[in-house]
Amino acid sequence: MTHHVVEILLTRPVTHSELRRASRALPLGANSDGIRLMAIHPAKTPGRALRSVRRRLQHLLPLDILTTHYPDPSGQVILNVEFSPAARQLIGQAAAARGQRPAEYVGHCMAEALRHSEQERARALTAQLEGMLAHHRPEEVLACTARILLHRREPGTPGLGPRDAAESSSPIFTA
Repeated sequence: MTHHVVEILLTRPVTHSELRRASRALPLGANSDGIRLMAIHPAKTPGRALRSVRRRLQHLLPLDILTTHYPDPSGQVILNVEFSPAARQLIGQAAAARGQRPAEYVGHCMAEALRHSEQERARALTAQLEGMLAHHRPEEVLACTARILLHRREPGTPGLGPRDAAESSSPIFTA
């Protein structure tokens, strides 16, 4: 049996009493924002770890999404999302129309949405850079960018850590 690191995203910040109660059921680490928690949980597979953590905490915390903290060897992060019965029905119908299982369909939709988001961000960045290059020389923009990046090398700074690479991994959904 392997231990898996599970990241828990909540629908709202957790209260101290909720966190205390939940920590009795499962040892948890909380982020300062109170919306993200971490747990290390033993299970044969990452999917089983996610399902087990959800079962143990679903009545204690306002759970939203559970995810494996680290990508698997193929670079994929597993997400565990609880859908309403109506959403499950719609997803099932859409998946059947495409000849897919519901989890495959949701995973495909999520991967497509992530690709689209990344493309939009790249377009926005390109437009901003083109605007800057209309007023500044390329070497000025490069030097300024290097200066900013060197000063932002702090733990947890977005865009510089290994977790950010994991967040761009392809998701796999479990129910």
